[in-house]
Amino acid sequence: MRRSGLLRYSGYYDGRHQRMAFAQAKYQSEFGRLFDSWADNFCGLIVDSVNERMFIDGFQMTDEPGGDKAARDIWQRNHLDAESNAAHLDAMVHGVSYAVVWADSDGQPVITVESAENVVVQYKPGSRWEIEAAAKFYTDDWGREHVTLWLADAVYTGSGLTGAWGQYKKAANPLKEVPVIPIQNRARLTGPPISDLALVIPLADAINKTVADALIASEFAAWPQRYVTGLEIQEDEQGRPIEPYKVAVDKLLQAENPDVKFGQFEAADLKNYVNLVNMLVQHMASISRIPFHYFLLNGGTAPSGESITSAEAGLIAKTRERMLHFGEAWERVMRLAFKVLKDPRADAHGAEVIWRDPENRTEAQHMDALLKLQLIGVPRDQLLSDAGYTPQQIERFRTMREQDAKDAMELAEKFPAPMQEQNQDPKANEDKARKPPQGNSGNAARKAA
Repeated sequence: MRRSGLLRYSGYYDGRHQRMAFAQAKYQSEFGRLFDSWADNFCGLIVDSVNERMFIDGFQMTDEPGGDKAARDIWQRNHLDAESNAAHLDAMVHGVSYAVVWADSDGQPVITVESAENVVVQYKPGSRWEIEAAAKFYTDDWGREHVTLWLADAVYTGSGLTGAWGQYKKAANPLKEVPVIPIQNRARLTGPPISDLALVIPLADAINKTVADALIASEFAAWPQRYVTGLEIQEDEQGRPIEPYKVAVDKLLQAENPDVKFGQFEAADLKNYVNLVNMLVQHMASISRIPFHYFLLNGGTAPSGESITSAEAGLIAKTRERMLHFGEAWERVMRLAFKVLKDPRADAHGAEVIWRDPENRTEAQHMDALLKLQLIGVPRDQLLSDAGYTPQQIERFRTMREQDAKDAMELAEKFPAPMQEQNQDPKANEDKARKPPQGNSGNAARKAA
């Protein structure tokens, strides 16, 4: 039951929507399969528009400026720049994804991300954070089934064919805790984590149904249909009626019988379908908090200036909420990775994730805001981080500035500036010191004297 729901969410994200339902069985039998493979997939847009704004630049495990270098090395070694993106994507589609932390043969932390279609966890009774057990089920390319069961004190692995499991292998768990961290999209105090597609799937079905009706109408009734009365129907040798006219080709219809009359039905007006689809898309945009211009509701023209900041306020707030939930999970992952290394940062509960700014602004607006922050005393490295540079780039900038200063000093020593001529006459220097200042200040001094 759980897996079927997850596969349903995956299908809607990929554009494989469920078969459309029609009010009448006859309509279903006649037209139900006509556009069965077609779907207007807004579900992918709703997830991708948030996921593309989330990127982790590093971790602040201690008070070390510029982020924690060891944490960044662990992150890069496990290809998590890309893998974290996949974890966020699956979490928003399924409601949750998972990260597994273990050690390789050299004792280095290995972090893998897993889909909720393959992993399940059991929390300790009465707890929403402590995991009692976790299991991963998957089938390899040869059709062999595998399972891994993690407990706080042991790890069990097994495999088999067509459900005939072999003997489980048991190994000790040196971490003394289940090394599986749920990356939850968002969750209530009761119930499972919520998929971003849970509320929009009914609207997606309604949009697809309405557009399918419009396509059927365009196929059969969007052009004027002609009719004829009083015409004797001719039959062929097999008794089948012979079509007297090719109404889609013939420009002139005529008959010798004066009782024959010709007429024409009006073409179907498809604007009603367009208006209904626009209304449903507006509802979807409001529920998903995705700006209207993403759905081309304003003719595909994106707002500019301050209007785009206002239009994307809901999207930015939604993205920051996801960053809050995902950030808690990644902090736990990184603490567990340091536990593998027996590093004291395993207890760094004040750790923070360094997220890239999810808001899109013009370069002029962004730089102007950073200059104002500089005036109130914000440090240079923080300004560079706010400008979108990664901790690695900021560290390289620091090295470059030191090299620039060193080069400048060497250049100054090699080519010293000419010394200005100084008057060596003590009496002239004394007279110069006594000479009153010129201008208004000099006149004021004379008047005072």
